[in-house]
Amino acid sequence: MADKQISLPAKLINGGIAGIVGVTCVFPIDLAKTRLQNQQNGSRLYTSMSDCLIKTIRSEGYFGMYRGAAVNLTLVTPEKAIKLAANDFFRHHLSKDGKLTLVKEMLAGCGAGTCQVVITTPMEMLKIQLQDAGRLAAQRKLMPETVAAGSVEIKSPTAMQITRQLLREKGIAGLYKGLGATLLRDVPFSIIYFPLFANLNNLGKKGGEGPAPFYVSFVSGCVAGSTAAVAVNPVDVIKTRLQSLNRASTEDTYSGVTDCIRKILRNEGPSAFLKGAYCRALVIAPLFGIAQVVYFLGVGEYILSFLPKKDN
Repeated sequence: MADKQISLPAKLINGGIAGIVGVTCVFPIDLAKTRLQNQQNGSRLYTSMSDCLIKTIRSEGYFGMYRGAAVNLTLVTPEKAIKLAANDFFRHHLSKDGKLTLVKEMLAGCGAGTCQVVITTPMEMLKIQLQDAGRLAAQRKLMPETVAAGSVEIKSPTAMQITRQLLREKGIAGLYKGLGATLLRDVPFSIIYFPLFANLNNLGKKGGEGPAPFYVSFVSGCVAGSTAAVAVNPVDVIKTRLQSLNRASTEDTYSGVTDCIRKILRNEGPSAFLKGAYCRALVIAPLFGIAQVVYFLGVGEYILSFLPKKDN
Protein backbone atom coordinates (compact mmCIF):
# COMPACT_ATOMS: atom_id res chain seq x y z
CA MET A 1 0.00 0.00 0.00
CA ALA A 2 1.27 3.48 -0.84
CA ASP A 3 2.02 5.94 1.91
CA LYS A 4 -0.73 8.45 2.64
CA GLN A 5 -0.40 11.59 0.59
CA ILE A 6 0.11 14.85 2.46
CA SER A 7 0.01 18.28 0.85
CA LEU A 8 3.29 20.15 0.45
CA PRO A 9 2.26 23.04 2.77
CA ALA A 10 1.39 20.51 5.49
CA LYS A 11 4.75 18.76 5.04
CA LEU A 12 6.58 22.07 5.39
CA ILE A 13 4.63 23.00 8.55
CA ASN A 14 5.21 19.55 10.07
CA GLY A 15 8.93 19.66 9.36
CA GLY A 16 9.27 23.20 10.68
CA ILE A 17 7.41 22.60 13.95
CA ALA A 18 9.25 19.34 14.55
CA GLY A 19 12.60 21.03 13.97
CA ILE A 20 11.90 23.89 16.39
CA VAL A 21 10.64 21.59 19.16
CA GLY A 22 13.47 19.11 18.68
CA VAL A 23 16.26 21.70 18.59
CA THR A 24 14.94 23.41 21.73
CA CYS A 25 15.07 20.09 23.59
CA VAL A 26 18.51 18.85 22.54
CA PHE A 27 20.59 21.95 21.72
CA PRO A 28 22.82 21.81 24.84
CA ILE A 29 23.90 18.28 23.88
CA ASP A 30 24.67 19.51 20.36
CA LEU A 31 26.84 22.27 21.83
CA ALA A 32 28.76 19.67 23.85
CA LYS A 33 29.21 17.59 20.69
CA THR A 34 30.73 20.51 18.77
CA ARG A 35 33.14 21.40 21.57
CA LEU A 36 34.24 17.80 22.11
CA GLN A 37 34.83 17.30 18.38
CA ASN A 38 36.84 20.50 18.06
CA GLN A 39 39.27 20.00 20.93
CA GLN A 40 42.54 18.41 19.91
CA ASN A 41 45.38 16.70 21.76
CA GLY A 42 47.23 19.23 23.88
CA SER A 43 44.20 21.48 24.27
CA ARG A 44 41.66 19.14 25.87
CA LEU A 45 39.40 21.16 28.14
CA TYR A 46 36.53 18.69 28.49
CA THR A 47 36.66 15.00 29.35
CA SER A 48 33.05 14.09 28.53
CA MET A 49 29.63 15.47 27.61
CA SER A 50 28.61 15.97 31.23
CA ASP A 51 31.94 17.62 32.07
CA CYS A 52 31.49 19.98 29.11
CA LEU A 53 27.95 20.96 30.13
CA ILE A 54 28.93 21.49 33.80
CA LYS A 55 31.91 23.68 32.86
CA THR A 56 29.79 25.59 30.36
CA ILE A 57 27.17 26.42 33.00
CA ARG A 58 29.86 27.46 35.50
CA SER A 59 31.69 29.77 33.09
CA GLU A 60 28.88 30.99 30.83
CA GLY A 61 25.68 30.45 32.80
CA TYR A 62 22.66 28.35 31.88
CA PHE A 63 22.02 30.17 28.61
CA GLY A 64 25.63 29.56 27.62
CA MET A 65 24.42 26.07 26.65
CA TYR A 66 22.22 27.73 24.01
CA ARG A 67 24.96 29.66 22.18
CA GLY A 68 24.00 29.55 18.50
CA ALA A 69 20.47 28.33 19.19
CA ALA A 70 18.92 31.37 17.51
CA VAL A 71 20.63 30.44 14.22
CA ASN A 72 19.41 26.87 14.48
CA LEU A 73 15.88 27.85 15.43
CA THR A 74 15.73 30.29 12.52
CA LEU A 75 17.10 27.95 9.86
CA VAL A 76 16.02 24.53 11.16
CA THR A 77 12.48 25.13 9.94
CA PRO A 78 13.39 25.35 6.24
CA GLU A 79 16.11 22.71 6.67
CA LYS A 80 13.87 20.04 8.21
CA ALA A 81 10.98 21.03 5.94
CA ILE A 82 13.16 20.57 2.85
CA LYS A 83 14.53 17.23 4.06
CA LEU A 84 11.16 15.66 4.92
CA ALA A 85 9.32 17.13 1.92
CA ALA A 86 12.11 16.17 -0.52
CA ASN A 87 12.20 12.59 0.77
CA ASP A 88 8.42 12.27 0.38
CA PHE A 89 8.60 13.82 -3.09
CA PHE A 90 11.27 11.40 -4.28
CA ARG A 91 9.56 8.39 -2.65
CA HIS A 92 6.27 9.29 -4.33
CA HIS A 93 7.79 9.61 -7.80
CA LEU A 94 10.02 6.55 -7.47
CA SER A 95 7.02 4.41 -6.45
CA LYS A 96 4.91 5.36 -9.49
CA ASP A 97 6.29 2.50 -11.59
CA GLY A 98 5.72 -0.17 -8.98
CA LYS A 99 6.88 -1.26 -5.54
CA LEU A 100 9.22 1.04 -3.63
CA THR A 101 12.29 -1.19 -3.29
CA LEU A 102 15.11 -0.65 -0.79
CA VAL A 103 17.32 0.75 -3.55
CA LYS A 104 14.62 3.29 -4.48
CA GLU A 105 14.21 4.20 -0.81
CA MET A 106 17.94 4.83 -0.61
CA LEU A 107 17.81 6.97 -3.76
CA ALA A 108 14.99 9.03 -2.22
CA GLY A 109 17.10 9.53 0.91
CA CYS A 110 20.06 10.54 -1.25
CA GLY A 111 17.92 13.17 -2.97
CA ALA A 112 16.65 14.51 0.35
CA GLY A 113 20.15 14.77 1.80
CA THR A 114 21.43 16.57 -1.29
CA CYS A 115 18.59 19.11 -1.24
CA GLN A 116 18.94 20.04 2.42
CA VAL A 117 22.60 21.14 2.29
CA VAL A 118 21.49 24.41 0.68
CA ILE A 119 20.30 25.41 4.17
CA THR A 120 22.36 23.07 6.35
CA THR A 121 25.83 24.30 5.33
CA PRO A 122 25.47 28.01 6.22
CA MET A 123 23.41 27.11 9.31
CA GLU A 124 26.14 24.79 10.59
CA MET A 125 28.86 27.26 9.62
CA LEU A 126 27.38 29.99 11.81
CA LYS A 127 26.28 27.68 14.62
CA ILE A 128 29.73 26.11 15.03
CA GLN A 129 31.46 29.49 15.42
CA LEU A 130 29.00 30.54 18.12
CA GLN A 131 29.09 27.20 19.95
CA ASP A 132 32.89 26.97 19.95
CA ALA A 133 33.50 30.58 21.04
CA GLY A 134 32.94 29.61 24.68
CA ARG A 135 35.48 26.78 24.47
CA LEU A 136 38.13 29.12 23.08
CA ALA A 137 37.37 31.76 25.73
CA ALA A 138 37.66 29.12 28.48
CA GLN A 139 40.98 27.94 27.06
CA ARG A 140 42.39 31.45 27.33
CA LYS A 141 41.66 31.47 31.06
CA LEU A 142 42.34 27.86 32.03
CA MET A 143 45.00 26.86 29.48
CA PRO A 144 46.98 30.03 28.65
CA GLU A 145 49.77 27.96 27.11
CA THR A 146 47.46 27.27 24.12
CA VAL A 147 47.11 30.99 23.35
CA ALA A 148 49.49 32.54 20.84
CA ALA A 149 51.83 35.16 22.30
CA GLY A 150 50.59 38.71 21.82
CA SER A 151 47.10 37.64 20.77
CA VAL A 152 44.22 39.84 21.86
CA GLU A 153 41.06 38.45 23.41
CA ILE A 154 38.10 38.88 21.09
CA LYS A 155 34.54 39.26 22.33
CA SER A 156 32.13 36.49 21.37
CA PRO A 157 30.77 37.36 17.92
CA THR A 158 27.12 37.45 16.91
CA ALA A 159 25.68 35.53 13.97
CA MET A 160 25.23 38.77 12.01
CA GLN A 161 28.86 39.81 12.65
CA ILE A 162 30.14 36.44 11.42
CA THR A 163 27.86 36.57 8.37
CA ARG A 164 28.97 40.09 7.41
CA GLN A 165 32.64 39.15 7.90
CA LEU A 166 32.35 36.03 5.73
CA LEU A 167 30.44 37.84 2.99
CA ARG A 168 32.89 40.74 3.01
CA GLU A 169 36.02 38.57 2.92
CA LYS A 170 34.94 35.56 0.85
CA GLY A 171 31.54 36.31 -0.60
CA ILE A 172 28.71 33.78 -0.52
CA ALA A 173 31.30 30.97 -0.74
CA GLY A 174 32.37 31.85 2.81
CA LEU A 175 29.02 30.69 4.17
CA TYR A 176 29.38 27.44 2.25
CA LYS A 177 32.79 26.46 3.57
CA GLY A 178 32.71 22.72 4.26
CA LEU A 179 29.99 22.08 1.66
CA GLY A 180 31.76 18.93 0.44
CA ALA A 181 32.06 17.51 3.95
CA THR A 182 28.42 18.41 4.65
CA LEU A 183 27.34 16.49 1.55
CA LEU A 184 29.53 13.54 2.59
CA ARG A 185 27.73 13.55 5.95
CA ASP A 186 24.13 14.34 5.05
CA VAL A 187 23.70 12.23 1.92
CA PRO A 188 24.83 8.95 3.58
CA PHE A 189 22.84 9.90 6.69
CA SER A 190 19.64 10.22 4.67
CA ILE A 191 20.41 7.07 2.68
CA ILE A 192 20.59 5.16 5.97
CA TYR A 193 17.90 7.01 7.93
CA PHE A 194 14.86 7.18 5.67
CA PRO A 195 14.77 3.53 4.46
CA LEU A 196 15.55 2.27 7.98
CA PHE A 197 12.82 4.43 9.49
CA ALA A 198 10.25 3.44 6.85
CA ASN A 199 10.89 -0.27 7.33
CA LEU A 200 10.90 -0.09 11.14
CA ASN A 201 7.73 1.98 11.06
CA ASN A 202 6.02 -0.51 8.74
CA LEU A 203 6.70 -3.29 11.26
CA GLY A 204 4.49 -1.45 13.76
CA LYS A 205 1.48 -0.96 11.49
CA LYS A 206 -1.63 -2.73 12.73
CA GLY A 207 -3.06 -4.91 10.02
CA GLY A 208 -0.95 -3.20 7.39
CA GLU A 209 -3.51 -0.40 6.92
CA GLY A 210 -3.16 3.28 7.83
CA PRO A 211 -0.29 4.96 9.66
CA ALA A 212 1.57 3.28 12.51
CA PRO A 213 0.77 4.38 16.09
CA PHE A 214 2.61 7.53 17.14
CA TYR A 215 4.80 5.68 19.64
CA VAL A 216 5.98 3.33 16.89
CA SER A 217 6.88 6.33 14.71
CA PHE A 218 8.74 7.91 17.64
CA VAL A 219 10.76 4.79 18.47
CA SER A 220 11.44 4.13 14.77
CA GLY A 221 12.66 7.71 14.34
CA CYS A 222 14.91 7.44 17.40
CA VAL A 223 16.45 4.12 16.38
CA ALA A 224 16.95 5.08 12.75
CA GLY A 225 18.28 8.53 13.68
CA SER A 226 20.81 7.32 16.24
CA THR A 227 22.01 4.53 13.94
CA ALA A 228 22.57 6.90 11.02
CA ALA A 229 24.16 9.53 13.29
CA VAL A 230 26.82 7.17 14.65
CA ALA A 231 27.49 5.74 11.18
CA VAL A 232 28.40 9.16 9.73
CA ASN A 233 30.06 10.63 12.84
CA PRO A 234 33.61 10.44 11.38
CA VAL A 235 32.52 12.77 8.57
CA ASP A 236 30.78 15.02 11.10
CA VAL A 237 34.09 15.41 12.97
CA ILE A 238 35.80 16.37 9.70
CA LYS A 239 33.02 18.84 8.84
CA THR A 240 33.18 20.47 12.29
CA ARG A 241 36.97 20.90 12.08
CA LEU A 242 36.83 22.34 8.55
CA GLN A 243 34.08 24.82 9.39
CA SER A 244 35.75 26.17 12.54
CA LEU A 245 37.29 29.55 11.73
CA ASN A 246 39.09 30.10 15.06
CA ARG A 247 41.26 27.70 17.03
CA ALA A 248 43.98 27.65 19.67
CA SER A 249 47.59 28.20 18.61
CA THR A 250 48.45 24.56 19.35
CA GLU A 251 45.60 23.17 17.24
CA ASP A 252 45.95 22.01 13.63
CA THR A 253 44.47 23.86 10.67
CA TYR A 254 43.18 22.03 7.59
CA SER A 255 43.15 22.79 3.88
CA GLY A 256 40.49 20.24 2.93
CA VAL A 257 38.86 16.88 3.66
CA THR A 258 41.88 14.69 2.83
CA ASP A 259 44.27 16.97 4.73
CA CYS A 260 41.96 16.85 7.74
CA ILE A 261 41.75 13.05 7.65
CA ARG A 262 45.53 12.71 7.37
CA LYS A 263 46.30 15.08 10.24
CA ILE A 264 43.67 13.59 12.57
CA LEU A 265 44.99 10.06 11.94
CA ARG A 266 48.60 11.17 12.44
CA ASN A 267 48.14 13.35 15.52
CA GLU A 268 45.10 11.93 17.31
CA GLY A 269 44.55 8.41 16.00
CA PRO A 270 41.43 6.72 14.54
CA SER A 271 39.46 7.08 17.77
CA ALA A 272 39.29 10.85 17.20
CA PHE A 273 36.75 10.22 14.44
CA LEU A 274 34.33 8.98 17.09
CA LYS A 275 34.53 12.15 19.21
CA GLY A 276 31.06 13.30 20.14
CA ALA A 277 29.43 10.17 18.64
CA TYR A 278 27.23 9.46 21.65
CA CYS A 279 26.35 13.16 21.90
CA ARG A 280 25.31 13.15 18.25
CA ALA A 281 23.22 10.02 18.80
CA LEU A 282 21.54 11.67 21.80
CA VAL A 283 20.82 14.74 19.66
CA ILE A 284 19.58 13.03 16.52
CA ALA A 285 17.49 10.28 18.13
CA PRO A 286 14.90 12.53 19.85
CA LEU A 287 15.18 15.15 17.09
CA PHE A 288 13.99 12.72 14.43
CA GLY A 289 11.69 10.87 16.80
CA ILE A 290 9.85 14.13 17.49
CA ALA A 291 9.89 14.97 13.79
CA GLN A 292 8.21 11.74 12.82
CA VAL A 293 5.59 11.99 15.55
CA VAL A 294 4.62 15.51 14.43
CA TYR A 295 4.63 14.32 10.83
CA PHE A 296 2.44 11.29 11.45
CA LEU A 297 0.08 13.03 13.86
CA GLY A 298 -0.68 15.46 11.05
CA VAL A 299 -0.10 18.70 12.96
CA GLY A 300 0.35 20.59 9.69
CA GLU A 301 -2.94 19.29 8.30
CA TYR A 302 -4.72 20.27 11.51
CA ILE A 303 -3.37 23.84 11.32
CA LEU A 304 -4.28 24.13 7.64
CA SER A 305 -7.84 22.96 8.38
CA PHE A 306 -8.50 26.33 10.06
CA LEU A 307 -7.64 28.28 6.91
CA PRO A 308 -10.52 29.26 4.62
CA LYS A 309 -10.85 26.96 1.64
CA LYS A 310 -11.00 28.36 -1.88
CA ASP A 311 -14.24 27.86 -3.71
CA ASN A 312 -13.98 26.04 -7.03
